[in-house]
Parts: sequence; structure tokens; C-alpha cells
Amino acid sequence: MPLPATTQSGQPNLALPVGTTLDRFILREQSAFPFATGELSQLLRDIALASKIINLEINRAGLIDVTGAAGTDNIQGESQQKLDVIANIRFIRALKNGGEVCAIISEEDDEMILTGNPNGKYVVAIDPLDGSSNIDVNVSIGTIFSIYRRVSPIGSEATMADFLQGGRKQAAAGYVLYGSSTILVFTTGQGVNGFTLDQSLGEYILSHTNMRQPHTGSIFSCNDGNVADYPDYVQTYLTSCRQHRMTGRYIGSLVADFHRNLIKGGIYLYPPTRQSPGGKLRLLYECFPMAFIAEQAGGRATDGRQLTLDVDPTELHQRSVLFVGSPDLIDKLLIS
Repeated sequence: MPLPATTQSGQPNLALPVGTTLDRFILREQSAFPFATGELSQLLRDIALASKIINLEINRAGLIDVTGAAGTDNIQGESQQKLDVIANIRFIRALKNGGEVCAIISEEDDEMILTGNPNGKYVVAIDPLDGSSNIDVNVSIGTIFSIYRRVSPIGSEATMADFLQGGRKQAAAGYVLYGSSTILVFTTGQGVNGFTLDQSLGEYILSHTNMRQPHTGSIFSCNDGNVADYPDYVQTYLTSCRQHRMTGRYIGSLVADFHRNLIKGGIYLYPPTRQSPGGKLRLLYECFPMAFIAEQAGGRATDGRQLTLDVDPTELHQRSVLFVGSPDLIDKLLIS
């Protein structure tokens, strides 16, 4: 199992400098732990490979007629974009061919997907293309993934229990941001590291070591058009943000908003509304992985009542409220 470029004390590992390729990073860290058998390492490579293919599709989207709606709705009742469908196919194919995953759940599919690899030790929950409404206007979008070690017997078919273990049982989680550059950020529970795709080499290169969420920040990110439907405590908090001259920044892609706030410090808010009192983001493949990354980077994530990673999952496409970001800003929200 690969570990980030940090020591167990949380300090940067100088043997893994900026500029290290993702493959070398994974191999070097795996070799430091004799008990690691390599399946998770290969799984991360499979995800990285699929993301490179999606990156190519996105970069030429305006030239090959893959922008716009596909004419179908996903299980969430949301209109699928053509690239949603393409990304879903690419990631499922990569995970099936890799052989390490026995089952997948995706935002784009109603039921659990069996990969035909019953000996696979892992299951993956994935949002193949987050923020796809931004595709047609060339704004940053992303992929979010969460990895669990299965609890069902190896050799048998995967079960719902493999996915409903809870956020603290994640073996790894990460996201890919397709923007001015393409960056893969992930954690295996020992810190957070980011790898930028070198387009000329086709390689992910270590660019952000031991990423840390600033304790506070000056950015708040939410859909301000829905503010009248937010609970009183959220409206009070947002009023305070404006009074303190904080900067409102909202891209409409969870990956992009989260990544900016992870780097610069800030808070992302997707509150309950009258129409969606239980929240709208998906717990297993949006909230859990982002919460895991946030906590590993020193941030916090909550649904307003408890830490997101402590929420009890009961269904594959369960929705949740999400507040995530700098711990000082989260604390101020909860006492507002």
C-alpha cells in the first residue's frame, strides 16, 4: 500500500522530492513496507490511467462533439452530459481491467456494478465527472473517488455492506481536478499529496507534498442564489462573512471549490434547503472522500450535527449536507 511523502510523524519525507513521478512514488513507498502486497498501489494506478484518458477527452471536447446533454437522466434525476457517460465508461472499464476491484458504485448508475473479479480485495465509490454542468463553458470539473477494503468474503460477490462501512473505514480517497492543469490529489490515511499531470510526458509528477489546510481563510463558497432557503444559522453565518469582507467564490464544481480552499483556506457550504432538507450531495462518493482528505490535511467536514466521517450510511445514493474547509471557519459556522 503506498503512503504519502511524509514520515509517520507527519513531516515531509525528503527521499520523495517534488518532481517524483506517481509510479516511482508508489513503488518507493510500497517497498518501505514489507507487508504491502501491491493491490492498492495498482488500483491507484488504474484510476490515474483512466483520468489521463478523461483529460484527453475533456481537452478536445469542443472538437469531437462530446459537449452538451446526452439526452438521458442518471439515478439522481439529473440530466447526463455526454462526457458524464464517457467518463463513467472509462473508469468502470479501467477498474474492471485492473482486477483489484470486485464492485463499483457510480453516481451515473442505479445499482452496484460487479466487475467480474470476485477475488478483488477492494470496492470503489466514484463520481466520474463532478461539476459536469460546467463542461460546455470550459470551467474546471473533476473526478472524486473513495476506496474501501471489502468486508465480504474474497471469492464471493460483493455486497451492500462493502460500501456501507462508514467514512472512517476508507482505505484511500482522492480527486482529479481538470483545470488550467490536471492534478491528482489523494490520501491513504497518512497525509495528502498532489500530483500534476505533465502533458508532454503523460506522467503525474509530485507537485504538492504533505498538503495542509490553512487553519483559517478569507473565502466562502456557496450558491448564494439559494440563501433565502438556507437555515437561519447559515444565513447568519453568511451575513457575518460579508460583514468581515470575506470573498465569495463559487465555481459550481465541488472538486474545484474544495481544491481552491484547501490551498488558500476557506469554507465550502452545501446547506440543507426547503426542497432538500437532508442535503443534496452524495454521501458515499462526494462527502466521504472529501471529508477524509480534509481531515488528513488538517481541515474539518461536518453536516452541521456531526463530523461527516461519523455519519452512518444506509443506502448507496444517500444524500447529505456538507460544510468543509478550514477548522476555524467551520467552528464559527457551528456556533453562529
